[in-house]
Amino acid sequence: MSRIGNKPIAIPAGVEVKLNGAEVAVKGPKGELKNTFNSEIAIKVEGNEVIVTRPSDVKEHRSLHGLTRTLIANMIQGVTTGYSKELEVNGVGYRVAKQGKDLVMNLGFSHQVIMSEIPGITIEVPNPNKIIISGPDKQMVGQFAADVRSKRPPEPYKGKGIKYANEHIRRKEGKAGKGAKK
Repeated sequence: MSRIGNKPIAIPAGVEVKLNGAEVAVKGPKGELKNTFNSEIAIKVEGNEVIVTRPSDVKEHRSLHGLTRTLIANMIQGVTTGYSKELEVNGVGYRVAKQGKDLVMNLGFSHQVIMSEIPGITIEVPNPNKIIISGPDKQMVGQFAADVRSKRPPEPYKGKGIKYANEHIRRKEGKAGKGAKK
């Protein structure tokens, strides 16, 4: 029995959920999201709740049941409160700035790394070593944050690079820590 899949999803005030067969469209104050789900999983809007049910206890249906419910709940949360990822830039001379809709990063290369905002994503740079990526789509925010991080991932010796704000970098000892040979 799926504990997550059986929970009804509350629809907050100001959010509109439309069903069109297997397609679910959610519209709220932060934007509009659409997603198509497996047609075998039944999705119903009853009052101010969304209810997800499965036709049988086949393994595929059991796994899709909880997934579908969670994705719909993430869509509803995305259009009401939104999602954000915070990145930190560490390193001497490493800094970021926002120019128009572009994120300009100086990451120790001979050139600047420039990434443009994509539709549905907003980038904020409150100070030169912090980036905040936000938007209504959880998957898109996470993917864009991972793309920014991949431009200069943190290295384990000095911790230089771009890391998530809550990420812990395991440090390694350098050459001097091995002990001197005689």
